[in-house]
Amino acid sequence: MRTLTVSLAERGYPIHIARDLLADADLLAPHLENDSVAVVTNTTVAPLYLARLRETLRTLGIRPLEIILPDGEQYKNWQTLQRIFDALLEARCERKSTLIALGGGVIGDMGGFAAACYQRGMPFIQAPTTLLAQVDSSVGGKTAINHPLGKNMIGAFHQPRLVLADIGTLHSLPERELSAGLAEVIKYGLIRDADFLAWLETHMDGLRARDEALLAEAIHRSCAHKAAIVATDEREHGARALLNLGHTFGHAIEAGAGYGVWLHGEGVAAGTMMAARLSAAQGWITAAEIKRVERLFTAAGLPTRGPALGARRYLDLMRHDKKIENGRLRFVLLKAIGQAIVSDTPTEPEILAAIKTSCPADGDGPSGGGDPAG
Repeated sequence: MRTLTVSLAERGYPIHIARDLLADADLLAPHLENDSVAVVTNTTVAPLYLARLRETLRTLGIRPLEIILPDGEQYKNWQTLQRIFDALLEARCERKSTLIALGGGVIGDMGGFAAACYQRGMPFIQAPTTLLAQVDSSVGGKTAINHPLGKNMIGAFHQPRLVLADIGTLHSLPERELSAGLAEVIKYGLIRDADFLAWLETHMDGLRARDEALLAEAIHRSCAHKAAIVATDEREHGARALLNLGHTFGHAIEAGAGYGVWLHGEGVAAGTMMAARLSAAQGWITAAEIKRVERLFTAAGLPTRGPALGARRYLDLMRHDKKIENGRLRFVLLKAIGQAIVSDTPTEPEILAAIKTSCPADGDGPSGGGDPAG
């Protein structure tokens, strides 16, 4: 088992990475304040992993409250969040009850947001079952729901007590969701670790074949980068914004296409290509480097072109982004491969050109989606 610690000013918490962690009661027990536990999951993940977690908790004398939500990004809203609150209240859960989020990024975000709000804050544990959640959304305490005008616009910072990244759950992931997670892995190489990016280029076939040793290495290195950034900037006042490479464009894709049509990682991949072209317009990276990024996303099974929403529509959607500051759009761009910065210098014509170059004349790209199964 590999273990990392997210070190914060008030406290830290561990990230464990290994197979069969959902069955390890010894890892869970120190982080439970009493025998009141609620497990939030969804209709896809529950048949696969809920029984395993239930039995682990029962070895500790705990009969968990089980809250099973519908599956999909389109359900990451107030109405579904209310179902969590209803269940917690009906079961008379207390402030020291623990909420465990068992699922992908949607479940982690909603479960964490519910935990942040319920009685003004209850402890929670992240048990991510997708690659994207294991390398990104389960770490760092960002929790949120979507609004029709923007993704993750309503939320709170609420750090978990523990993250259990059970690699065994990745074997049940559909291929498309595994690729979506690889987009966030590639991001870490692009923003701060050129050597890791080269490693990914060498090992992408093995990662897509679900080689557990390679997956463990990729998850560990990704989480180490995120933990280091979060430790210096928990609430995104500075360096943490670099983790949003491709996200300003990507969130516009998700909102504009309709939540759930494009998976988050797919939007990030296409959005990163737009960010790469915008970086080139600033004179920072070359056309050859753009092609290098494109080849890696293609090797990961990810789209490199966004849907044809119309460049002006992209711009309108991006103006609802959280990274707006003093009315100006701020982008995470690449000064070089392995070195990212936040910039508000791109002009509107440059932004529109990057979008137009990165989108087909027609067609909507990937379809389907939801909170991954793994």
